[in-house]
Amino acid sequence: MVAKVKPGTVACGVTYREFLVQLAVLGFNPAKMFSGDGLMARVLRGSAFVLFGYGASQVLRLASNLILTRLLFPEAFGLMALVAMVEVGLTLFTDMGIAPSIAQSKRGDDPDFLDTAYTLKVIRGFVLWLTACILAYPAALFFEAPELALFLPISTFSMVISGFTTVRIETAFRHLQLGRVTAIDLASQVVALVFMILLAWYTRSVVALVAGGIVTAAVQNFLAGRYLDGHRNRLRWDPSAARELIHFGKWIFVSTLFSFFSSQGDKLVFGKFLTLHVLGIYNIGYYLGSFPLMLGTELVGRVMIPIYREVREKGTASGARKLRTMRFLMTGGLIALMGVLAIFGPMLVNFLYDDRYVNAGAMLVLISLAMMPAAVGVSYDRAALAAGDSRHFFIVSAARGITGVAFLLIGVHFWGIVGAIGGLALSGMAVHPFLVWLSIKHKVWDGEHDAIFAVVAVALAVGAIWLHLGEIQAMAIAAAEG
Repeated sequence: MVAKVKPGTVACGVTYREFLVQLAVLGFNPAKMFSGDGLMARVLRGSAFVLFGYGASQVLRLASNLILTRLLFPEAFGLMALVAMVEVGLTLFTDMGIAPSIAQSKRGDDPDFLDTAYTLKVIRGFVLWLTACILAYPAALFFEAPELALFLPISTFSMVISGFTTVRIETAFRHLQLGRVTAIDLASQVVALVFMILLAWYTRSVVALVAGGIVTAAVQNFLAGRYLDGHRNRLRWDPSAARELIHFGKWIFVSTLFSFFSSQGDKLVFGKFLTLHVLGIYNIGYYLGSFPLMLGTELVGRVMIPIYREVREKGTASGARKLRTMRFLMTGGLIALMGVLAIFGPMLVNFLYDDRYVNAGAMLVLISLAMMPAAVGVSYDRAALAAGDSRHFFIVSAARGITGVAFLLIGVHFWGIVGAIGGLALSGMAVHPFLVWLSIKHKVWDGEHDAIFAVVAVALAVGAIWLHLGEIQAMAIAAAEG
């Protein structure tokens, strides 16, 4: 016989009020945990804003994706994958680490330092756009996609607009004050989403996707300048600030050269070896499958540098325990999300998309599993940046980029798209020893954490592949036929 619980009670007849009082006696006070200026309170608030913002952003992206896939055609998304790859490549090839430099520097609140960083951003925006204009025609020839010659210069003009966006955004990240930044990001995406849908409905052309990035950058520039508090930036050059930014950023610069190959190597390889139709379907599967790792990377990039900086400076045992707890929660959540996508991937794709995208389901299964090795070590490398150690951060980035492209090329050559996706997983495994080396150097490695989640990842991989082996084989055959 099941006992009935009276309304307003939990177990054993204890009321909710009494239960919360008992938790408070034990030291658990949710309101207190999220209030104040302590490290844990700021981390929790910052993490909550990042999770909410990224989650809402992905909901908007998914809504956009579902609507636009019905208005446009798979080749349009394959073409945009190439545009995005070149755009991301240019961004990474010129990344001077301005955001992490502001986050970790002792001069991160100095107006001269911030204005010099802003000036560098403006210069970089124009350089990126001019470079894209020069590369547009050769890229169109290389990928045998004539539309790139027109669309690349249009799409990358968003970089000029972003260059003029205030660095008050970076200052907010430094202090984990992310509420307004999150609201601005979401508002920018909503405006761009409405614009893209209306333009796609009217033109039925890929130009709607191209113009969306410009609208996003313009709205973010306006809202950040108007609604974020802090120093109002102007063009200024402080030699000492420039030296510090360039000294820190030189290793970030070479690191991001390799980050391009680790993050965009699949598009680079598939853009050459696959048709635009298959690339468009892969892009749908990758968008869904990479969501958990992208979320983890976003969370790490936004909150971990301030956490590592304060834990290192204070050096307390309680700070180390809190850091370990955060790492377990983060990795556990990411692996769980990846496991759900790997198990229910084909069902999800069949529910969301029409029959033209059916093979994205099997791709989603493999991509989710391939991201798991990287998820285990996602929280480690920011410890180096928090300590100002961009040189050793570069070594890890180089390993990630080299192994990523190498395993992709080997996989696609011998086993097609399945082998290439498997190469993503092998790259994550090969990079992990470098992450261990880096984390030991900065005294943040947790071997128990890595072992536990490695076992969980292997178990999920075996189960998901066994469950969806038929769909994976059918996808591989369809991709080979183009």
